[in-house]
Amino acid sequence: MSDKMVKLTLVRSMHGRIPGHKECVRGLGIRRMHHTVEVIDTPENRGMINKVSYMLKVEEA
Repeated sequence: MSDKMVKLTLVRSMHGRIPGHKECVRGLGIRRMHHTVEVIDTPENRGMINKVSYMLKVEEA
């Protein structure tokens, strides 16, 4: 299968954020600042990315 992947990096701190935004970042598998993960580009993941896009650097993988 050739699922499209998206590379995400946390570039702004989760400290003091809305709990729902913290949950989205954790749900995407990001653990700490400057941590980079690759996730499959699904509508579910894309929704979480859009919600916290101000904290992430998003690249096509």
